[in-house]
Amino acid sequence: MTVTYDYAGKHVLVTGGTKGIGAGIAAAFAAAGAEVTVCARTPPTTHDRHSGETASGAGGSGFVTAGGIRFVQADVRDPADVERLISGFDRLDVVVNNAGGSPPAPLEGTSPRLHARVIELNLTAPLLVSQRAYPLLAAVGGAVVMIGSASGARPSPGTSAYGAAKAGLHHLARCLAAEWAPRVRVNTVVVGLANTQNPGSRDPAAQDPATENPGSRDPTVQDPATQDPATQDPNSQDPNSQDPNSQDPNSQDPNSQDTPTRDAGAHGAADHYGGRTDLDGRAIPAGRMATPADVAQVCLWLAAPGYVTGAEVRVDGGGEIPAWRHLVSD
Repeated sequence: MTVTYDYAGKHVLVTGGTKGIGAGIAAAFAAAGAEVTVCARTPPTTHDRHSGETASGAGGSGFVTAGGIRFVQADVRDPADVERLISGFDRLDVVVNNAGGSPPAPLEGTSPRLHARVIELNLTAPLLVSQRAYPLLAAVGGAVVMIGSASGARPSPGTSAYGAAKAGLHHLARCLAAEWAPRVRVNTVVVGLANTQNPGSRDPAAQDPATENPGSRDPTVQDPATQDPATQDPNSQDPNSQDPNSQDPNSQDPNSQDTPTRDAGAHGAADHYGGRTDLDGRAIPAGRMATPADVAQVCLWLAAPGYVTGAEVRVDGGGEIPAWRHLVSD
């Protein structure tokens, strides 16, 4: 059975929608007929642009990607950028708060500013975007979809601020659902282990740019594939080589990261599972990681007119199999 959606005439904003799961979500709405705008701090790569086409409105000048999706450069942590972005819309039916991420950041020995910035990106930014978009959404009975994480629903060692921010995001969505009902519906997609390498995708923006080795990160953490080129790759640094508190706080600034869930692609999965490529089925009941298409299908459903609001839909293939199951079976 195939479920299809008709978003013709609807206007959709996907934050952090240039790569990974965000690009998959944007492409799915565009395929369903929506007018889609994506934003990020850094533009998509040159080959993602549609030659000769520029786009005005929706927060200022931008350009149209090869997939017919409008791009606007904006930093969703910055209230002025959020104001500029949203003020460019005459109509807005759906907001997908997808931008987020975090470098590996154990609490001991890391800069307090780094953790504050992680929370700004993953919790404060979605609040700002939703708040500013509310009048437009309320005018048409629209919807907000938050892209959450399994890291916000279970311990997230090594990315504690990220996990706490995502837990806060889940709760924020429930609060807004109650506060804004029945005019605007607000729901959350809680994403587990995700593989954003999608060779079958026609949208080049959905491809993993392989800009860094994702294997050292919590695979439920959104992948910073759109880092500002001026920032350093934290995975290339020996964490013991220097005092992290003496570093420029922007050298591992999560706010330079605009895409979500962790790009644990073919190589990332192997790294995460100690070089093994056959453990997806042992770690995830469904036998594989989520794909951008899996997440996008849930977003299409939650954004469509309906009764559901304040819900959290888990896209995690059944979660992660507890270690004790393997201990008792070995």
